[in-house]
Amino acid sequence: MNNSKHIDTKTIHAGKVKDKQFGALSTPIYQTSTFTFENVQQGSQRFMGEEEGFIYGRLGNPTVRELEQRMAALELTEDAAAFGSGMGAVSATLLANLQQGDHIVASSALYGCSFALLNHKFPQFGIEVSFVDMTDESAIKSAIKPNTKVIYFETPINPNLVVVDMQMVANIAKQNQLISIVDNTFMSPVLQNPAEFGIDLIIHSATKYLNGHGDVIAGVTCGSKEQIENIKLTTLKDMGAVMSPNDAWLIIRGLKTLSVRVERHCSNALKVAEFLNTHPRIKQVNYPGLPSHQGYPLIGKQMRAGGGIMAFEIEGTFDDAVEFMNSLEMCAIAVSLGDAESLIQHPASMTHSPYEPEERAAAGISETLVRLSVGLEYIDDIIQDLSQALEKMENRLKQVS
Repeated sequence: MNNSKHIDTKTIHAGKVKDKQFGALSTPIYQTSTFTFENVQQGSQRFMGEEEGFIYGRLGNPTVRELEQRMAALELTEDAAAFGSGMGAVSATLLANLQQGDHIVASSALYGCSFALLNHKFPQFGIEVSFVDMTDESAIKSAIKPNTKVIYFETPINPNLVVVDMQMVANIAKQNQLISIVDNTFMSPVLQNPAEFGIDLIIHSATKYLNGHGDVIAGVTCGSKEQIENIKLTTLKDMGAVMSPNDAWLIIRGLKTLSVRVERHCSNALKVAEFLNTHPRIKQVNYPGLPSHQGYPLIGKQMRAGGGIMAFEIEGTFDDAVEFMNSLEMCAIAVSLGDAESLIQHPASMTHSPYEPEERAAAGISETLVRLSVGLEYIDDIIQDLSQALEKMENRLKQVS
């Protein structure tokens, strides 16, 4: 498909392979572990890379390939690789570009499992990591060493929603011949295209907005043909975090409604953020769509809207935050995001529990920080649920005092 088409069209049509055998409108699920060859010569040619075609399920699948081509089109890159999980994408993408003795500059705040991989596991492989404030240009530059190979970050950052200027990071990376890698899960390709700013590799937890229905664990990395081939022929092939054809089909189906879902997520989230921002029991709301947020000036330049995720500080203690969350009736306590349902979680004790207390403090993750993924429910019902839970917490505090 012509890449000049609008993203709303590309979410439905990009990368689609016409079913010449039966004319199926929906993408077929090729639920097979291996593929037959017409003869030994053809099998040999495919293994040698002299003929295109599928060989074995771990090395490629037609349903998965259609998803990869669609994601490449959506992220404005040459190619993409699909994985069995978001962390599969993170680990395979990083390890394909690193070896013993290398150094990474990474954001001090990251998704908890990404942080655990970099901070706890990579040093065992002889890979050094420096964690810095990715909004501070001088801090990034100061952290670069002769053996630095990669700059890795998220924007907005999970869970505190700090926005990083991707153009600034990409410029630093290029000036120092480094590979820049960003996790774009929170925004999705509908709201943000890192390749436009010179970022080399873009990672998604496809579990989240891309699928959008809470029934898949998957990941995707988008980049140049050369970069994706390197990942596929090394860490994806040999470590094996492959995506199943059925999961690829579910994500392809989810992508067809990505634009309309994200539009509703954003409009609901802005109204929720405005409500929370004026509530006396909320100390602070971190949402890029609010003019008070540090990333707000980048809307229209880097992001197309504020997204569907926010974090907010409860005015009170850890126990108050717990009581508020436990009092919710519709918003589900769950550690994912981007689903039709509104999902809420407590980062310090859940997704970011791999951080030590001092590491959480340095990353701006307090005991009263709550992360909310605003869903597709009717906006008044979402606000009413938050309001009644805050009211219960406030009434208890009044009784105690």
